[in-house]
Amino acid sequence: MTTTTLRAEGFSCPSCVTKIEKSLTRVPGVAAAKVHFASGRIEVDHDSSVTPNQLVDDVAKVGYRSRVSAF
Repeated sequence: MTTTTLRAEGFSCPSCVTKIEKSLTRVPGVAAAKVHFASGRIEVDHDSSVTPNQLVDDVAKVGYRSRVSAF
């Protein structure tokens, strides 16, 4: 299992958090996703079949921008 951290932009409400978490956990190979509203950080636990770019693309599908973060 790998953890990828993303930085997201455009959060405006707590319902955004739920929308992103639900979308990410539906991606095959993703075990868990946790969005930290205050910091704009998204932590995703996934297996090696999922690439960070797939996670960024999935966040974009629900209307938010994100990028892979080193921390």
